[in-house]
Amino acid sequence: MVRRDIVYVSVMRYLIRALTVTAAVVLALRVAEPALVEGQPAQPLRPCISAKTECTEWITFGGGPARSMFYRTFALDQRNDRITRAFVLVHGAGRDADNYFRTALAAAFLADALENTIVISPRFASSDRGCQDKLAPNEVSWPCNGDSWRSGGAADVSYRDGKLTSYDFMDEILKKVAARAVFPNLRAIVVSGHSAGGQFTNRYEMANTLHETIGVPIAYVVANPSSYAYLDPTRPAASAAGANEFRPFGDARNCTAYDKWPYGLQNRSGGYASRLTDDQLKQQLVSRPTTYLVGEYDTLPLAGFDSSCPAMAQGPNRLARGQAFGRYVNEKLGAHHTTTVVPLCGHNARCMFTADPVLKLVFPTPSS
Repeated sequence: MVRRDIVYVSVMRYLIRALTVTAAVVLALRVAEPALVEGQPAQPLRPCISAKTECTEWITFGGGPARSMFYRTFALDQRNDRITRAFVLVHGAGRDADNYFRTALAAAFLADALENTIVISPRFASSDRGCQDKLAPNEVSWPCNGDSWRSGGAADVSYRDGKLTSYDFMDEILKKVAARAVFPNLRAIVVSGHSAGGQFTNRYEMANTLHETIGVPIAYVVANPSSYAYLDPTRPAASAAGANEFRPFGDARNCTAYDKWPYGLQNRSGGYASRLTDDQLKQQLVSRPTTYLVGEYDTLPLAGFDSSCPAMAQGPNRLARGQAFGRYVNEKLGAHHTTTVVPLCGHNARCMFTADPVLKLVFPTPSS
């Protein structure tokens, strides 16, 4: 019995000594690690690809505490020389930024762009009665209806000389992305959105005031919105030959809101777009590179389809409205925008943004 105890104690001492030596070696390697890699390039950062807290950041407005959250694949305050483009995807009326982040990640994976693209999906949450999202402490609640987040509407938060708007939030994201100290090789930004997010992108494209000054080319991809902002009182109408023409709207007397913001330019008040004149909005809309994506099968009144008279004045369904607006800006305003019908897709963001014809639009090859 005594001999067994002696053997047991000896074995335990050996194990303890071995563990101590091993721990010391590991500690020494950790301490020496910086010296081992000194003078060598740092290991590339890996994208964050989970729609969870660890892949989120916050924009704090002014002096705070008001803030809004967005998902991203790379931190916006950590230098990354590999990033050459940014892809921003705005969610629909469901305000499900997490699902849209997954869609954007799927698209980036298919385009083999996860390593050199920062993917971002902002969240426009609302605690209004019609939405009732659960907000984090100090998270901004964006108006659920009316001149809402999708058209640059203001929240009940002071910002600079007025109220904070949803387009101010996007401005702040883009300014961070364009910071050369963090992403010195960034060459292209794509701002996009689907459904209500498509409405957001359509109005943001014509209204934002940083496009020409941010220092990085921005392109806009507007996908399957229920409505667009027309810049004059004309609307699409079938001609005798069956093709669409653009004529003064025939039912303006009964549909009095057809040309009011966000369907037209009248009565802009309190939001981001009210800071600009009609002529400024027209000039910016025409000059900025934009693609309108419409699903081949997005012809049914589903998923929050806007059937109000101002929206119906633009066409019977989302497919028709997108094709008409693309023709309108090119034929009437002299723009050079592109309209792309995505085959086999209905009103579905995942189908739209992972389609082969769309991948090269949202992940362009950056110019040097």
